[in-house]
Amino acid sequence: MIDDPSGGWEAIANDFIAARSDIGRNVVRHWAKTLPRGGEVVDIGCGAGVPVAATLAEEGFSIFGIDASPTLLAAFRHRFPDAPTACETAQASSFFNRTFDAAIAVGLIFLLPADGQRQLIERVGRALKPGGRFLFSAPRQAAEWIDLQTGRPSQSLGEAQYGQLLAAAGMRLVNSYLDEGENYYFEAESYVRPA
Repeated sequence: MIDDPSGGWEAIANDFIAARSDIGRNVVRHWAKTLPRGGEVVDIGCGAGVPVAATLAEEGFSIFGIDASPTLLAAFRHRFPDAPTACETAQASSFFNRTFDAAIAVGLIFLLPADGQRQLIERVGRALKPGGRFLFSAPRQAAEWIDLQTGRPSQSLGEAQYGQLLAAAGMRLVNSYLDEGENYYFEAESYVRPA
């Protein structure tokens, strides 16, 4: 399992699909109102597409999906056959060679080691158009724990560190949310740095 590019998700993919809930849907719907109508949004760690991509599609956005689990991505492709997808790790995805109006990573970033989190934030910063939005979930306080679903180490770098990493990547924190499951979300906006 150490060499599993999906970070343990492939082994539990079918159980994850069966157990997925609508928790977070309201946060995603609210966040979507800050985005340009009909814009392009990349769902990083998209899983089977519920509830994040489903909510964005309902709101009229063009969605792109990245997930390293072949089983989860197959379910996403079945649900959204016209959506471009990539079965790759978030840190190495070729999708970051283009630009998006927004990026979202729910339930993913804290599963990456600290360096992987930094790398992903940098890649998102380069891929967002000026004024683009990035929403991701992670505990507000710095913490380490074992993920209950995958059994893998997890860590939140905490609000202060995320703020610093976002700033270094050309983004600033603009909002935060708490969903009905008490999951915390950071919202950042890309800006053009002065020359």
